[in-house]
Amino acid sequence: MGFFSKFFSKEKKETLDKGLEKTKEGLFSKISRAVAGKRTIDSDFLDNLEEIFITSDIGVETTLAIIDRIKARAARDKYVSTDELNEMLREEIADMLAANEHDDTPDFTVPESKKPYVIMVVGVNGVGKTTTIGKMAYQFKKAGNSVVLGAADTFRAAAIEQLMIWGERVGVPVVKQQMGSDPASVAYDTLNSAKASNADVVIIDTAGRLHNKVGLMNELTKIKNVMKRIVPDAPHEVLLVLDGSTGQNAFEQAKQFVAATEVNELAVTKLDGTAKGGVVIGISHQFKIPVKYIGLGEGMEDLQIFHKREFVDSLFGK
Repeated sequence: MGFFSKFFSKEKKETLDKGLEKTKEGLFSKISRAVAGKRTIDSDFLDNLEEIFITSDIGVETTLAIIDRIKARAARDKYVSTDELNEMLREEIADMLAANEHDDTPDFTVPESKKPYVIMVVGVNGVGKTTTIGKMAYQFKKAGNSVVLGAADTFRAAAIEQLMIWGERVGVPVVKQQMGSDPASVAYDTLNSAKASNADVVIIDTAGRLHNKVGLMNELTKIKNVMKRIVPDAPHEVLLVLDGSTGQNAFEQAKQFVAATEVNELAVTKLDGTAKGGVVIGISHQFKIPVKYIGLGEGMEDLQIFHKREFVDSLFGK
């Protein structure tokens, strides 16, 4: 039995199932083999499960937390059926994922009290950051919102050009300056423009450099402080984009960016091309930050709001 949000359609479920096929074939086919025929949760089973989780990029800390929870439940329920054991695993893995607030609201809506709703997007180059911004703009616009993009990654001309291409494709304005301009100045102009046009959503792209964490921290702090002059509670989201296919490297990136700025949402991209989708579970649990968006393919419709129960159900073939 699944835990489906009333806003989670059959089409979204099919996209999610397809996008997680490789992870399901890798991680959860191993779990199915380990669970098959089991009626007791013994040390051999727990050792096998621990090895499966750790080698599937869920991470040591999260793996041990799941194992401890299963041990505690096993102490209460000595004998279980295969179905009961599968259900137990589903529940414990879902509980590892940081809570989100998306199940009771339609996807890509914004609070009436927070307009413009400002999202500052961070992440290293190559993770699909600008592409994710373009897809978010498309989805927000499709949901009936007016959107403005800000090209505050002024370190690379290619980043500005790429965002301009997405703006044209989606049909939303992009505020930009010349390469090498002050990123905070771009963010300031973007919010001014959004307020003047009564826009619903602002998405600000930022530079993806990690070679100097202090410089990155100062730059992101400056951008946030400048935005607050226009919208006092901005940014409402600091969204870290991570490439799900990089496995443990995504953990390191998350650690660096969480140290550099106040990340409060995650987007995990490229899950359709990897068997390492378990990284979503480990990163969300370890950093206590909810996953808000997942990328499941190249199409604009393939960026989804993350619903943790549906995610776990898809992994278990529900």
